[in-house]
Amino acid sequence: MTTQEKPKSGTHWSTRSLANVLGINHSFVNRVWREVGLKPYLTSQFKVSNDPAFEEKLRDVVGLYLSPPENAVVFCVDEKTSIQALDRSQPGLPMKKGRCGTMTHDYKRHGTSTLFAALDTLTGNVIGQCVKKHRHQEFLAFLKIVEKQTPKELDSSPYRR
Repeated sequence: MTTQEKPKSGTHWSTRSLANVLGINHSFVNRVWREVGLKPYLTSQFKVSNDPAFEEKLRDVVGLYLSPPENAVVFCVDEKTSIQALDRSQPGLPMKKGRCGTMTHDYKRHGTSTLFAALDTLTGNVIGQCVKKHRHQEFLAFLKIVEKQTPKELDSSPYRR
């Protein structure tokens, strides 16, 4: 059941949930999982890019982190999909001894909460904000908050309006 089915009330089996369904002791389930090398709480994600310019883009982005221009501000914008209500586009591969379960990178959304965060890597200070919508207006409003909370002596841009 561990490798072929999912519980009705969760994303993976726990020793207690499986033991309850099977009518056995959870310690027995734990011993069996250990013996056969199953770890249902682990997953591995994968995504292979089909972008022909992927390597060139990757080098550009990594280059900004390894050797940023003087007085540069580097923005990294990404989604943390694991905190959203999601359905995967395809079922993952089942777990077996020596391999954790897998899931596709592609997903369908069922709602989200947006967290914006700015990290000053020099000081470790974080500016954060949670919003209900995921639009450009909210992102621009957050950038204005970052600008207000950033010391003015760091602003040496000739392009400032």
